[in-house]
Amino acid sequence: MQKLKIKITGKNLHDVGYRIPLINEALSLGINNFNTFNANLEGAQAVITIIEADDEIIEEFKDFINTFHPEKATVEKVVFEKYNNNVPPIERVMQSFQMEQWGKGIPILLKISETLDNNTSILKENTSILKENTSILKENTSILKENTSILKDFKNETNDNFNDMKMIMSKHDADASERILSIKREITGIKERLSDVEIAVSEL
Repeated sequence: MQKLKIKITGKNLHDVGYRIPLINEALSLGINNFNTFNANLEGAQAVITIIEADDEIIEEFKDFINTFHPEKATVEKVVFEKYNNNVPPIERVMQSFQMEQWGKGIPILLKISETLDNNTSILKENTSILKENTSILKENTSILKENTSILKDFKNETNDNFNDMKMIMSKHDADASERILSIKREITGIKERLSDVEIAVSEL
């Protein structure tokens, strides 16, 4: 049984999902005493891991450390050191990690809640505006219907006036035609009388 401290340093080691795979690997190897946490060493990001296990398991875990790193992480250096202090139970790091995630998640949830409240307020305001616009639309529709009715009445009245005008013009044309026929008959009568006079003169 030995204790080991592992220092992983480099760029982009934090918030890229580094520690969860380490915890899962420790659980899969049956390690009971384990801890891992983020740190900053000499201006560089670091992931510190402390492990207590049999020599064979320690070697397997070291192989995992040397071959694994998250896609977005840049590992520059890995250092293995002996560790002399107590290594906490793995359950403690799992609880600590869970609390850390809750600490990150709560502000996000509060922000989401605030955004929802703001959106709800905006939605209520828009609903009020929509109701007002709907009322205006109904009023305009009523005015449009009224104007349409007036237009229909005007059209009907115009049609009636046009029909009356046609009748008057038709009657006027009939009277004019009758007068023309009367004049034609008078002219014909005059012509006949003139013809009779001409015949009478020629017989003298």
